Amino acid sequence: MVPVGEPLITEEAKRYVAEVMASGWISSAGPAVELFERRFADFLGVGHAVATTSGTTALHLALAALGIGPGDEVIVPDFTMIATVCAVLYTGAAPVFVDCDPDTYTLDADLVGKAITRHTRAIVPVHIYGHSADMDPILALADAHGLRVVEDAAEAHGATYKGKLCGSLGHLAAFSFYANKIVTTGEGGMVVTDDDALAARARLLRDMAHRPGHRFLHDELGFNYRMTSLQAACGVGQLEHIAAFLERKRWMAAEYGRRLRGIEGLRLPVTRPWAGNVHWMYAVLLDDRFPCSREELRAGLAERGVDTRAFFRSSASQPMVRKLGAAQGPVPVAEAIAARGLCLPSGLALTQEQIDFVCDAIDDIVR
Repeated sequence: MVPVGEPLITEEAKRYVAEVMASGWISSAGPAVELFERRFADFLGVGHAVATTSGTTALHLALAALGIGPGDEVIVPDFTMIATVCAVLYTGAAPVFVDCDPDTYTLDADLVGKAITRHTRAIVPVHIYGHSADMDPILALADAHGLRVVEDAAEAHGATYKGKLCGSLGHLAAFSFYANKIVTTGEGGMVVTDDDALAARARLLRDMAHRPGHRFLHDELGFNYRMTSLQAACGVGQLEHIAAFLERKRWMAAEYGRRLRGIEGLRLPVTRPWAGNVHWMYAVLLDDRFPCSREELRAGLAERGVDTRAFFRSSASQPMVRKLGAAQGPVPVAEAIAARGLCLPSGLALTQEQIDFVCDAIDDIVR
């Protein structure tokens, strides 16, 4: 089976983890976490990075640092991994769903303004599948209405918007280091910001909100969102190779494009001129001209030894979201692409032989 997202673990990552194991500093204490935070902040060109247990907790921590809670509204794209929505719900705020751009699948900036109410506190654009959201109009709207922008950059390590790195554009941003991400620590996440006060607030809440100078005295509700030194050591070793990883992603996208271009009914990823797409997932869309349904294609690929992933579902359609009464509509674009989209094997360990195998399998099914 050609896996959909096999990671590539560097020798440096393995060595640094072994060194941490030997040192005994395996919890969040010790120098590894601080080193990873500093290296990641330097990579993005931001002032602060706060390591967490996952991308979901990073996003929740960013929203909590802003003081978002019950009675507030947070604008999110309907087309996103459910973690984006969950992070808003964890705060007690209400997610407000906005449809996505039909080409890039990111938050449709032209629709955001219509969703803003007197209860809106923040906008969470998601840089989906490695392509940046159109940030300038979103930031302009936020500035005009006094809102905060929290980038969900879980899938966008190294992606750019008009030459600037995703994660360095909003008031805060959240990253994921899950096993299939470009930089991985197995599990893990990071909050990044240039705001000193927000960074300090995130650090306080991340570590159970111990009163400064008075450990085990708690004035407010905090979280245990600390990253371990083992994860951080792995992250340092992975981050040292991010330039090579990004080049490998560009190569992967070019190879898929070369082999799949021209197949009727198969729409390849669209990249806007202002975006530096890192193709975290190589995401294709089947239209009515394709000779079989998405599920038939997936089944055929699975029979031939190729693993795939369907696109994320519309968030407003999720039973949990409907049960909580958070769903709004309509979101026709998100629903349409959710029913037709497919992610091909896209991991950093993907080889030329595997790409050829996947494309040959698709050709065989089409014939």
